[in-house]
Amino acid sequence: MGKTILTVDDSVSIRQMISFTLKGAGYEVTEAVDGQDALDKAQRETFNLVLTDINMPRMDGLKLLEKLRGLTPYKTIPILMLTTESCSEMKARGRAAGATGWLVKPFNPKSLLEIISQVTK
Repeated sequence: MGKTILTVDDSVSIRQMISFTLKGAGYEVTEAVDGQDALDKAQRETFNLVLTDINMPRMDGLKLLEKLRGLTPYKTIPILMLTTESCSEMKARGRAAGATGWLVKPFNPKSLLEIISQVTK
C-alpha cells in the first residue's frame, strides 16, 4: 500500500495543488479544510504523514499539531507545517509543539516531494 498523507489547508487552491503534486508521485491523499476537520479524520484513520497550514478557522495548525501529538499513533508520525509564516518565533512554536519540518508557501513541488520522501523513510 502507498503512503497516505493528510493535507490540511483552508485554501481550496492550495489543497488542490498539494493533492495534484502528491498523487502524481504515488501518494494517497486525504484533504481536510481546517484543523478540526483534520483531527476528526486523523482519529478515524492513521496517516503516514500530516501536512498542515497554520492560519485556519476553527482550529489552527499549531493547535492541531499539539492535539495530534497527544494521540498515540501520531507521537512519531512526521507532521510538516506548510505555511506563509516564516518568522523564527512561529517556527520555534512549531518545533516546541512537535513539528517535524517547516515549508514556506508558495512551495516548490519538487522540494515538497523531496522533504516528504526524507521524513517518511
